[in-house]
Amino acid sequence: MTKDMTTGSPVRLIIGFAVPMFLGMLFQQFYSMVDTVIVGQYLGVNPLAGVGSTTSLNFMVIGFCMGVCNGFAIPVAQMFGAREESRLRRFVTNGAWLCIGFSVFLTILVAAVCGPVLRMMNTPEEIFEYAYVYIFIIFCGIPCTFLYNILAAVIRSLGDSRTPVVFLAVSSALNIVLDFVSILVLHMGVEGPALATVISQGISGGICLLYMRKKYPILRASKEEWKPDGKYMRRLCFIGIPMGLQYSVTAIGTLVLQAAINGMGASVVAGVAAAQKINAFIASPIEALGQTMAPYAGQNMGAGKADRIGKGLWQACLAGFCASAVCFLLALVAGKQLVLLFLDAGETTIISYAYRFLLYCTGAYCLLTLVNVVRFTIQGMGFSVFAIIAGVMEMIARILVAVVVAGHFGFTGICLAHPAAWVFADAFLIPAFFYCKRRMQKEQGNVTLSTNLTS
Repeated sequence: MTKDMTTGSPVRLIIGFAVPMFLGMLFQQFYSMVDTVIVGQYLGVNPLAGVGSTTSLNFMVIGFCMGVCNGFAIPVAQMFGAREESRLRRFVTNGAWLCIGFSVFLTILVAAVCGPVLRMMNTPEEIFEYAYVYIFIIFCGIPCTFLYNILAAVIRSLGDSRTPVVFLAVSSALNIVLDFVSILVLHMGVEGPALATVISQGISGGICLLYMRKKYPILRASKEEWKPDGKYMRRLCFIGIPMGLQYSVTAIGTLVLQAAINGMGASVVAGVAAAQKINAFIASPIEALGQTMAPYAGQNMGAGKADRIGKGLWQACLAGFCASAVCFLLALVAGKQLVLLFLDAGETTIISYAYRFLLYCTGAYCLLTLVNVVRFTIQGMGFSVFAIIAGVMEMIARILVAVVVAGHFGFTGICLAHPAAWVFADAFLIPAFFYCKRRMQKEQGNVTLSTNLTS
């Protein structure tokens, strides 16, 4: 059930690992898209705009949860590469204790403040209630988010990217069924899709937990290994919290951008919301390549193979550039048809906004490839603090665009926000990788020298 990524062809391992992750992301984006499609087609434009206006806030909080979980799994991958199974299990168990604490604290905090934050974002009054109800329910489901994401991250750290896909498929199917039941049968509003998302993710996480206990002997911890240990928790927090904050810091810029979008009216909000859903769907192969690099780099870091990390990064970038070209062509040819999944054909102005936004984003996917591949490689090597700096760069770019560029160029300025953020992040991440690689080689050289002198 595990996969050693420290030997063999890097590109074959990376693509072989990324393909199941890509399928899993398609499932995840598919049921997220179904939420939006059903809301747009059956509840109307204002509910669609309300749900869409929560995207950046949702990303800031749920992205933090996902980042923390992915960070907690990096020491697991490193211990797997180093063949230290007892320490691996201690990182897993201490990560579980931390996830319980984080989930309780965050649920209480964000559920209490989501209303005032939506007000600060200048959410239009006609869509405020829809936005608040939807995001409040999603935030109440944070424990389910932690449950699934920490289990999936641990499984991936062991080299298995296929098993999480199975549970995502179950979650997706259940979510779609619950969407239709809640709206078409129970006649619920936006609370129906929100509840469907939380329930399906919770069930998927529960099934995943039962499966892991049975199928992964390497994770069966003793009572001693289940005891909380401050040393392991500090190491987990040192890697996990910066990875989580990277998402949140990035999202601050997105929140400012969303406030600028909100100020342009419900039509622009609805158009961008539809485009963002399609954008997330089309970008799945690039996201999968990026997330593959964390366990790949983590295992090779543990095995002391710095050159292999660099080779894998270069090959992953080339694969990502090819995928970027395909994604842009897809958006160019079929973008308007995809937008019609969310909107009525008569909403020509909103469709135009969505299509323009989509083309600007997909046209810059080569930049997004570098952001994802390089950032996750650095994180897998254990230098997760750099993720925060990259997030700050993205935040600065989005704020500048929202405050300065959009003020002069209107909606076109809004369309430039994501590409500008990726340029800023790449300008930092590329030299940061070479610094991290040199530092890793130096540390490993010192360890080797020390060992030789001792012997």
